[in-house]
Amino acid sequence: MERITAQKGTKDVLPAESYRWQYIESVLKQTVSAYGYKEIRLPTFEATELFNRGVGETTDVVGKEMYTFNDKGGRSITLRPEGTSNTVRAILEHGLLAEALPVRAYYLQSCFRYEKPQSGRLREFHQLGIEMFGAAGPEADVQVIAAAADCLDRVGVRSVRLELNSIGCKECRPRYHAALKEYFHRHLDALCDTCRDRLERNPLRILDCKNPSCAEVAKGAPLMRDYLCEDCRSHFAAVRQGLDNIGIAYVENPTIVRGLDYYTRTVFEFAHAGAGAQGTVCGGGRYDGLVEELGGKPTPGIGFGMGLERLLMVLDAEGATIPADRVPDLCLCSMGEPARLLAERIAARLRRQNLWAETDVMGRGLKPQMKYANKTGARYTVVLGDDEVASGRARLKRMSDGAELEVGLEALAASGLAPLAGQFAPQAPQ
Repeated sequence: MERITAQKGTKDVLPAESYRWQYIESVLKQTVSAYGYKEIRLPTFEATELFNRGVGETTDVVGKEMYTFNDKGGRSITLRPEGTSNTVRAILEHGLLAEALPVRAYYLQSCFRYEKPQSGRLREFHQLGIEMFGAAGPEADVQVIAAAADCLDRVGVRSVRLELNSIGCKECRPRYHAALKEYFHRHLDALCDTCRDRLERNPLRILDCKNPSCAEVAKGAPLMRDYLCEDCRSHFAAVRQGLDNIGIAYVENPTIVRGLDYYTRTVFEFAHAGAGAQGTVCGGGRYDGLVEELGGKPTPGIGFGMGLERLLMVLDAEGATIPADRVPDLCLCSMGEPARLLAERIAARLRRQNLWAETDVMGRGLKPQMKYANKTGARYTVVLGDDEVASGRARLKRMSDGAELEVGLEALAASGLAPLAGQFAPQAPQ
């Protein structure tokens, strides 16, 4: 019978590498928690209309990349392609904006986009996201960007570049759209079919097109910074001053627009050469009109998304050190049924102390058990036989150097390894 394999654009995280994920997830959670963010857990699928309205029908995400299907009740359902729109849906549905502001939430979740798999881009990918609602001032922008910078720093990313832009608001963006339309109409023959369609509906999307011909034309397009209203101009200046104040370096990149329609004013990306095809390991910005678009009262918002697959790629590219995976604290090797039963009783008590205690479940002899202990990298081993069962004492072996210590089995089971480990002679430097 033919084997079934993983779907294109998905990847299994195997036990031998899952500790790397667990490590960075733990660091990221600790980091954003220090900024006051608490976890929100969201459904994997939502009504399609949520993303049509939130992300924007002119985006590639909605137009080309969503996993959308009709359920058995005939409802149009979409696997979440991002986390901001469904976070807004949740805070509106549960009245969180009536609580103390700002509302802060983070998520670690998988998202789904149907696109060509390539380095750093999968059809099912994983993301840390943080969302802040209720704070309109540039101080919030600075704090969100600082949280992203801290996340990258604390997991060990060093050679990363923060790129910053402002894409204006509903007051000044129409003038910019008009300028873009005028410019791109003069280069209509060089645009791809998709961008010709975008031209009237949302010319800003053309700036984000990856088609080489469109990208070349976009190089000469007008820049948003020349069309910012005074409020947006002063907001962006205050963001830059705030970043200067806390020592976060950045470069202004007037071409950043991000790929989702809900962004306003501040947009930013953390770029790294090791982040795969797109080079971006984290991106975000302000979305002051999204809550209103999804049925709430006008409420400012800002946040970011950080791809975990890309983050791991960056760490590998930099040769960063991730703490080694856990190994067994103790392997209890046994000979004979009485010794096996004793080993199981001791192991059960040690596991309640959060120690990793291994016993044989394969019916191996003593020598294969010891070989297994060595292969797993166990820190200590104990051999139990009839003599050890009768005396209640055994030899505890430190596997790193072969040093041995006679111990009482009751003391081992009751107090664990820490008190006994301290009785070994200091290990000679390697």
